[in-house]
Amino acid sequence: MSIFSAIVIGYLLGSIPFGFILVRSFRGVDIRNVGSGNIGATNVARASPLLGVLTLALDALKGFAAVALTVFLFPGRPVLAAAVALFAIAGHMFPVWLHFRGGKGVATGLGSFVVLAPKAVLLAAAIFAVVVLVFRYVSLGSIIAVILFPLLVILIDRQLCYPAIAWIAVASVLIVFRHHANIRRLISGTEPRFRWKRG
Repeated sequence: MSIFSAIVIGYLLGSIPFGFILVRSFRGVDIRNVGSGNIGATNVARASPLLGVLTLALDALKGFAAVALTVFLFPGRPVLAAAVALFAIAGHMFPVWLHFRGGKGVATGLGSFVVLAPKAVLLAAAIFAVVVLVFRYVSLGSIIAVILFPLLVILIDRQLCYPAIAWIAVASVLIVFRHHANIRRLISGTEPRFRWKRG
């Protein structure tokens, strides 16, 4: 497998729209017409908590699979693995199958980078959980955790070289950018707090 093929496969794995597929299959609804219109786990959970959890797991799994496959086929190439992680996240955000209208990349990023920086991912997940529990804004928890993540990698997962961390930082910036509407609503005080729905 060539480097180009690894990147393409990373994008294609990331582009599998599990949230869209699950809600369409089990509820007969286009998730893009529900709530925020996002295909990610948070919006899916508003339609069905169970499908939301399943979407979270599958979105993380596709990121994990993309990077784990790269690490297996190209051992000792953390820069390439980090680049594939970025493309898997981009695939989730801009899936060719849905006219490039996808999610925000948090779960796919979680799965992608747990292969490369597991300790930093664990701490970022803890930060996310604390922020959501305190403020009940999933978007705020995601944004804060993602902003801090490259710094956590530098401080905790020191085995990664700086070029690999640079790819991680680019991915973090892209994820934060995808939250631009949430950031505007947080500033204006109109961002909805997350509440689980039964059923």
